[in-house]
Amino acid sequence: MTVPTTIQSKSGGVPRYAIVGTGHRVEMYTRAISGDHAEVSELVALLDVNPGRTEWHRTALDAAGLDTSALVLGAPDLLEQVIADQQVDRVIVTTPDHTHAEYIVRSLRAGADVVVEKPLTIDAESARAIAEAVKETGRQVITTFNYRYSPRNSSLKEIVKSGRIGEVTSVTFEWVLDTRHGADYFRRWHRYKDHSGGLLIHKASHHFDLVNWWINDTPDTVFAKGDLKFYGAANAEKHGIPHPNPRGTHDNPERTPFELDLRNDERLKELYLDNEQYDGYLRDRDVFDEGITAEDNMAVVVTYEGGPILSYALNAHAPWEGYRVGINGTLGRAELDVVERPSVILDEDGNTILDPSAVPEEINATGRQRGTHLTVQNHWGVSEEIEIPEGTGGHGGGDALLLNDLFRGAGDDPLERPSSWIDGLRSAGVGMAGNESIRTGQPVRIADLGFGVDLSR
Repeated sequence: MTVPTTIQSKSGGVPRYAIVGTGHRVEMYTRAISGDHAEVSELVALLDVNPGRTEWHRTALDAAGLDTSALVLGAPDLLEQVIADQQVDRVIVTTPDHTHAEYIVRSLRAGADVVVEKPLTIDAESARAIAEAVKETGRQVITTFNYRYSPRNSSLKEIVKSGRIGEVTSVTFEWVLDTRHGADYFRRWHRYKDHSGGLLIHKASHHFDLVNWWINDTPDTVFAKGDLKFYGAANAEKHGIPHPNPRGTHDNPERTPFELDLRNDERLKELYLDNEQYDGYLRDRDVFDEGITAEDNMAVVVTYEGGPILSYALNAHAPWEGYRVGINGTLGRAELDVVERPSVILDEDGNTILDPSAVPEEINATGRQRGTHLTVQNHWGVSEEIEIPEGTGGHGGGDALLLNDLFRGAGDDPLERPSSWIDGLRSAGVGMAGNESIRTGQPVRIADLGFGVDLSR
């Protein structure tokens, strides 16, 4: 299963795009269409249940110099009509995870290819619906995995692919989300497992895809444990964590560092706070609410068809953010250590300092430091640190490279970074099997979930 090397247009001109879902993530695509890839793409529609957000993005596109006079704004109910009337070649789906499958299937059957944010979907039933629609229509679905394109992850792929550490026998992978980023998943719709699949699907699908891609193998059996151990009302009571305001710091004098005041971020305020009246979506819920169903601590063991074993752990309330990977082989070991944010620092008013350059120098100069280290060590040899090319922009430079492949067509890539919907299903499938294992306490074979498609390579 490959991604297209060229992008066909029904109209004979540049490919025409419709976007479903206009939250903050969609800006990666709208900026690409109005910027670096404007001459090879045309945006014809923005669809969302919230008209305030579609209008916000239209205004932003106008400011970027894109002519939006003919841009269709509307609800997702119009999807099939828009695809037909506007001769849409591709639909980009950036909606909440539990709606991905619906928009993918509808787009395919209406005659458009699809680009979908990870995860592909969150459960086996919706995965089967996608597989059936792909088989029925023969159309293309791409799941975006920008972490593959990050130079540090690509460098690790090069080492494994070169055979320098021999045949891979096992992988250890720990990812820690800090109390700025990790907490944010528990303010939003991600907190509900029936909307996101939990972090084991929504977040970890990135990580499982990296492992699948690094070792070029297919996950087979999953055993997982997970629980909500820090966020949620019961944990706040257990650990004595105050949470006096369910809406963040909207004029609340008893504020805590876990509260988010949308008024302090102009972009979030305009996208969400100012548009709540349209759909009732609250972007800044209390992370210590009742009713949270997603886990914040997870541990997973995955066996692969080719023999390797993965040991994976995710924590969503750490004091720093980053990840550590060790890939063991018959000739040695490769290690990747990444510190994305060394600490979460508060200003004198108790607000999280969002701009790293605003952290006082005396704090910047001490403690854990931001950085990346990639080392290789063969048996009976000393370790060698590998130089990693510098990337700029989102996800360590991965976003720009991904967008180039998406909008201009994927060429011959020796690292095989472009991904298909099958790659999306391989990674989300680990999370789905992990969720079932957490529920039952038993190991779960991914094949037994019944996706209706063979995931083997």
